[in-house]
Amino acid sequence: MAGRKGRPQVGSSLRPSGGSGSRSGSPSSTAGSGASFGAAASRGRGGGKPDLPDYTRPALAPSLLAAIVLLACVALLDAPAFVAVRWGITVLALIVLVFALRGRTWWAIAVTAAVAVCWNPLVTVPIPGQVWAALQIVAAAVFIVVGIAVKVPRSAHDTPAR
Repeated sequence: MAGRKGRPQVGSSLRPSGGSGSRSGSPSSTAGSGASFGAAASRGRGGGKPDLPDYTRPALAPSLLAAIVLLACVALLDAPAFVAVRWGITVLALIVLVFALRGRTWWAIAVTAAVAVCWNPLVTVPIPGQVWAALQIVAAAVFIVVGIAVKVPRSAHDTPAR
């Protein structure tokens, strides 16, 4: 387009091609820009579908957060602040449970439901102190495994917002 002086062409990337400063769309002006840039521009700008995996791992972040909280709060088992830890773990377990349900990972649903029941602060499960400390470590490992194992498939409607 001749009316776009000083601006990139419509549909081009916002970086100038090569070092020549030429704004023409001829293949000779983009030849020196590098193969990796050309491949990325053609993938990301309508030249084809971008290389995205067919699934996401949405349970990974809440699982890692729950594992960190579980490991960090082993020392708080007898403290009154442990009630807040139990609330946090229960909520994170339910969040991971929803992602496991969306990913149809049935064993992960059962495991995270068991964690949510055991760490529930409203109806407490009577577990002795040393067993509870061991369960904290086991539950942290379980959260990490579930976070890695739960894969939610991308649908046609899940396009990344840009």
